[in-house]
Amino acid sequence: MSNSTITVVGAGIFGLWQAYTLAKAGYRIRLIEESDAPFAQASSRWAGAMIAPECEAEGAPPIVRDLGREALKIWRDMYPATIDNGTLVVAHARDAGDLARFQNMTEGHDLVGAARIGELESALAGRFERGLYFEAESHLDARKALGWLLSQVQALGGEVHLGAPWDGDADGVVVDCRGIGAQRDLKALRGVRGERVLIATPDVSLARPVRLLHPRQPIYIVPQGDGRFVVGASVVEREDDGPMTLKSALDLLGSAYALHPAFGEASVLEMGAGIRPSFPDNVPRIVVEDGGKVIRVNGAYRHGFLLAPALAREVLAYLSDGRREGLLFSAP
Repeated sequence: MSNSTITVVGAGIFGLWQAYTLAKAGYRIRLIEESDAPFAQASSRWAGAMIAPECEAEGAPPIVRDLGREALKIWRDMYPATIDNGTLVVAHARDAGDLARFQNMTEGHDLVGAARIGELESALAGRFERGLYFEAESHLDARKALGWLLSQVQALGGEVHLGAPWDGDADGVVVDCRGIGAQRDLKALRGVRGERVLIATPDVSLARPVRLLHPRQPIYIVPQGDGRFVVGASVVEREDDGPMTLKSALDLLGSAYALHPAFGEASVLEMGAGIRPSFPDNVPRIVVEDGGKVIRVNGAYRHGFLLAPALAREVLAYLSDGRREGLLFSAP
């Protein structure tokens, strides 16, 4: 516990978890955010918010899975609206090879047949012969979770300053969580465009995220309640947060229709894109500079919600007693 003030720069998912964790530990927090409205510039507002360490192991190194397992426990302990219904992964018969590959690359799943798929998701009964059920995973509503974290920082006495660009100066320690905005200070950082769609229909009900595998356009569909679903997400090696492209919209919506034809009558509520800050290996970093006065936490890639609580715990351990745990404390 400390009476010193820590300035956290950036109110996306990384910055909010840093501010919340440090405030709970007794630090005085000053959270500053360049945008005038909460999360207006945060790529995390577009997230599917699946806390799915086992599924992410299919395309990520083991450290992402291991830290994700730790973070999943933190989400469940700290955030009351975490939904613990697992993840269902399916593929059409012609893509059975993709399902077999996913099975071989991951752990913590049950191979399920058509009957079990129908028990888990009645809307998908008779539509898929085989799937993988990851019982121990969770999901959230991204924007509600961001709002909750911000409210907790304020309830713990944190100062929140919106519309406040950071000029590089601050008294005390700075935890820099600006995402792609820190690119000039983290030369290896690049932006990866991610696009997603929010749709609504009363004709489909899902209890958990469903991942539909496909060799060209795999998607996830995450239920948000009230008949709303997040459909995502493209991965485009381009630093562009402009409107969604026609091709991406067709790919995502076409894949949703392939999961269940009733999605063809869904209303499109929102389309959007964000820039995911990423290092070359797509693994985040905690970079300590200026004798510990500046700590940069960045490189979320597509794992912001999955890893943010664990990274916050690592920064807290460093500030408390100088521990640099794991492999993430390094210069990119």
